[in-house]
Amino acid sequence: MTAAVFDHDGPWTEEEYLALGETQQRVELFDWSLYVTPGPTPLHQNISGELRAVLRRPVRDAGLRVLEAVNVRLRAGRIPIPDLVITNDIDLSVLVIEASDVHLVCEIVSPSNAATDKVLKMHYYAAAAIEWYLLIEQETLTMHLYQRQGGHYVERSVTKAGEVLELTAPVRATIHPEELLG
Repeated sequence: MTAAVFDHDGPWTEEEYLALGETQQRVELFDWSLYVTPGPTPLHQNISGELRAVLRRPVRDAGLRVLEAVNVRLRAGRIPIPDLVITNDIDLSVLVIEASDVHLVCEIVSPSNAATDKVLKMHYYAAAAIEWYLLIEQETLTMHLYQRQGGHYVERSVTKAGEVLELTAPVRATIHPEELLG
């Protein structure tokens, strides 16, 4: 991070946030404030990459896209970077994807960010009307699938290693948690 980040006074505008460009850290914008975490571990990235590979064909067949670590505007001043999203067939040159184009958001829980993924982001994604939320615990590979009901998420399934998650929406896909280790 540059000294300009630490010398910044007051709330961050979206323009200032986006002007930071790509960084080694994961920098997200939550209610006009920066939220900075270290880059993901190799295990985290492996799980994300393997999940994207499993979803690639069913997502394409549905006319959608599966993307990793992209900016998603949930509302003005709130731009997280989810681990993986399934979106409409969007313009790939955009810097920020609108929540209205996102069908499913996935977060891979790391010990250092568990509360953020299980509480804060879950609340923010539901408030932005993203229909599906997939939460993967990287230490156990347990997958929690949530569906939005009103302004919050309701857990629809819990899938542990050795079991199978049968996604039926927003795409049809079969996911074996242990296969996410590659």
